[in-house]
Amino acid sequence: MAAAIPGVFEDDLTNSIQDAKVLVVGAGGIGCELLKNLVLSGFKDIEIIDLDTIDVSNLNRQFLFHKQHVGKSKASVARESALSFNPNVAIKAYHDSITSPEYGVNFFKRFSVVMNALDNRAARNHVNRMCLAADVPLIESGTAGYEGQVELIKKNLTQCYECLPKAPQKTFPGCTIRNTPSEPIHCIVWAKHLFNQLFGEYDADEDVSPDTADPEAAGDAGSDALKSESNEQGNVQRVSTREWAQSNHYEPKKLFQKLFHDDINYLLSMGNLWKSRRPPTPLVWDDLPDAVAGSSKVTKDGALKDQKTWSIAECANIFAQSCTNLRNQLESLKKDDVLVWDKDDKNAMDFVAACANIRAHIFGIPQKTRFDIKSMAGNIIPAIATSNAIIAGVVVLHAFRVLQSEWEKCQSVYLRLKPNHRGQLIVPEKSLNQPNKNCYVCAAKNEVTLCLDVNTMTVKELEEQVLKKALNMVAPDVISSTGTVIISSEEGETAENNPKKLNEMGVLDGSILKVDDFLQNYELNVTIVQRIAPKDGPDFEIVADPSQLKPKEDEPESSNGGADDDDDDDDLEVIENDILSVGQANEKKRKSISESDGSVSKKRKTEDDDDLDVIIDV
Repeated sequence: MAAAIPGVFEDDLTNSIQDAKVLVVGAGGIGCELLKNLVLSGFKDIEIIDLDTIDVSNLNRQFLFHKQHVGKSKASVARESALSFNPNVAIKAYHDSITSPEYGVNFFKRFSVVMNALDNRAARNHVNRMCLAADVPLIESGTAGYEGQVELIKKNLTQCYECLPKAPQKTFPGCTIRNTPSEPIHCIVWAKHLFNQLFGEYDADEDVSPDTADPEAAGDAGSDALKSESNEQGNVQRVSTREWAQSNHYEPKKLFQKLFHDDINYLLSMGNLWKSRRPPTPLVWDDLPDAVAGSSKVTKDGALKDQKTWSIAECANIFAQSCTNLRNQLESLKKDDVLVWDKDDKNAMDFVAACANIRAHIFGIPQKTRFDIKSMAGNIIPAIATSNAIIAGVVVLHAFRVLQSEWEKCQSVYLRLKPNHRGQLIVPEKSLNQPNKNCYVCAAKNEVTLCLDVNTMTVKELEEQVLKKALNMVAPDVISSTGTVIISSEEGETAENNPKKLNEMGVLDGSILKVDDFLQNYELNVTIVQRIAPKDGPDFEIVADPSQLKPKEDEPESSNGGADDDDDDDDLEVIENDILSVGQANEKKRKSISESDGSVSKKRKTEDDDDLDVIIDV
């Protein structure tokens, strides 16, 4: 096959295409379409990187993969398949994470253009920063069902990926999750937290035991007799549940008793919670319903396995088997390693589905099929292969314009579910989106104000919750204005600082921290403002525009612009990040969306949150 069809492109563009060196980040739904388009358009030098391996659920839309490829590297198989379209192309595949240290600024400088086809916000943020540092054009893209977008990110010319804040992932009050679930998603979140509590990375904020500090239950005193009865029945104390579940003396029946009988009885002792709610019903292992509510005992054989609703007795058996399998998986890991929940891991998904349905039954909440739970637990939005193909086509059209330096023609483009008033399904912006002068990533002055309580926040929380999670850094180093090294990216160098409060490290109101992430070639000055966290608010606030700190007159509240976040891959496609990207945020009239650390709030809100939102992109 010829490198490019003669007469299709003008000579200058043909030469630019053949001379270009292109990096594709991601080999999923959009990545497969993109790679095919590139090799058929005459690009001769392509590199593609993806950390994932191929799962059966990818095969319905990632057409470069087939059944025999399951378990293999996405990037490597995509390369092999793309070469069958045009063997005269040089394609280099990396089965690796783009955030690895070896892919630094010099790596990115080798490319004429970078094309993102990613499935998570952290990687997108990282590539955004690397392209800005290397001054290489980045074409960002994403889809969500029938919708999608493409946008150019060019240093000093357009908004970067982080110029406008993204909508935070939907969170739920901790006491709703632990004490008073009312929707299936509440039970699913609880089950995922339970997985981490027993087999994953333990987080005290994700404790699944009854929340005795629930303000709505104030005035209730747990029954001492009830506690005594629970202990007599083999109740396991919170602090030992994890060790006990992983021990050689593990018994599913006792764990079931603790989670679905004793803890439920304790919740019943908080009488105030049930004055206007249906009280939960504790379950007993030896007396579980073996029929599905609202249907016959026998499920139709024609239904797909994942789309059957399990009886509670089936859930208990699956719970027991998955616990045993997860325990065995954990034992095969190195010392101190933990399991990471993955919706595509059968045992992990079985565990969450079974636990979520058992808890839903207890609280009178409709049960869901494993298929539905997988979609909700993975924040999955159905993928449409046609959407991926259209968006990938627009990406390559943008690449042509980039190679010709026709920047003004690279406006953000949106794919819509329904035609607009002009009858358009594919809608371009009228002009390029200008950089945000207060952006702490691409603006001339990289600085933010960080409002927090220096008397309560620890160094470890500053690193994990603020710098990595909220400010999207990978390996931050932090030095105070006095020259004290507070955080070092060298492993173990400042480990003794982790439990210390910031004020113990000399970080006080007005302190300025110099933060440097060498992996991203990114520096940031952080000014500390002492602030005690509001009772029902986040533990910290990041302000990029100092004027936001000044007192303002009362304004009518406006609703946040809706964005969705998810994850990649399932029997549906998940696109993790937001279709409310830089350009669409403009289209939404730049509605303010406050950042969140993504954790479950420990305080009860006036009303329970609605179903989980999803943040879109690929």
